[in-house]
Order: sequence, then structure tokens, then C-alpha cells
Amino acid sequence: MRVIAGTARSLPLKTPEGLDTRPTTDRIKETLFNMLQPYLNDAVFVDLFSGSGGIGIEALSRGARHAYFAENNKRALTCIVDNLQFTKFMPQATLLRQDAVSALYGIHEQAVDIIYMDPPYDHDYEKQILSALRDFPWVTADTLIVIESSLSTDFSYLHEMGYLLEKEKCYKTNKHVFCRKI
Repeated sequence: MRVIAGTARSLPLKTPEGLDTRPTTDRIKETLFNMLQPYLNDAVFVDLFSGSGGIGIEALSRGARHAYFAENNKRALTCIVDNLQFTKFMPQATLLRQDAVSALYGIHEQAVDIIYMDPPYDHDYEKQILSALRDFPWVTADTLIVIESSLSTDFSYLHEMGYLLEKEKCYKTNKHVFCRKI
């Protein structure tokens, strides 16, 4: 795994051993960031269920001002720290060493520009996070929320939860769902 573009382009990133994380492939990451690029300059980026930190680091490499990384797996946390130090992005990062819902309380911003989450598939974690996000003042109608999920994950509940589905991008084995608070 590597940084695709930006100031840290081509730098290799460590990934945790084992099956606890699913690093986003370079091809999917490149597609995702081609869609996110217009929103990244000077952005505050939140990477929930961070794994190796590759998504948040890619955001920093491409112009985000600050990134929050939420992760509670010890091996993954070690990778995030190593990757942030190696890419020299540690000063622009806040590491939240806890579960994703609890980590939301550690974000102290006027507004967050992009929230990205890649929870374990088929456990409804995205629904829990979206429910919690409604109560934070830093999640505005301008905040773009991106969810990576299995192809079978149903998001028909978004509107009734107060979110507008903007786009859904499907790949062979998973998809990205883009939404905003109404």
C-alpha cells in the first residue's frame, strides 16, 4: 500500500498484519480521491475506523489541513503512528485511540469538511455513527460523509435519519456512499 498522490506521493505505508483490517486497494483509493479532490484543499478530514491510516494520510498528502484518525485496534494504531511519522504528517494529525462513536467526542472543530468511515462490513456500525453524527455541531450541511460498505448494505434509511444521499459508487466487492446532513 502506498500514498497515491500529493506531497507524500509514492511513499509506502505499513498495514497491520492479520484479517482485522481491510486496506482500501490503490485503485479504489484513487477513484475515491478523484471524487474528493475538489473538497480537500485546507479541509478538516475525519477518518473513522482508520486501520493503517492510509485514507486520512492520502487526504493530508492531497491538501487537507488536519486529519483525525479514530481506531481502537492496537496493531492498527501502531501502523498509523509509524505511517504518520514516516510521511511527516504527525503535526497535522490527531489520533483518537478509541472506538469510532466515542472518538466523535474528541473532535473539537467549528466544522468538519469530510468524514470518511470504513467500518467492519455488515454490522450496522455506519447506522450507529450516522445516528451519533446528527448531534454534533461540527457536522453541517456542508460536511461530506463518505461510507465504505459491502454492496449489500442497505442505506434506504438515510432520509428518515436526516441525510441526503448524493451519490453511490459501486465496485466489484464494495461501494462508497456519499451523503450530507439535511
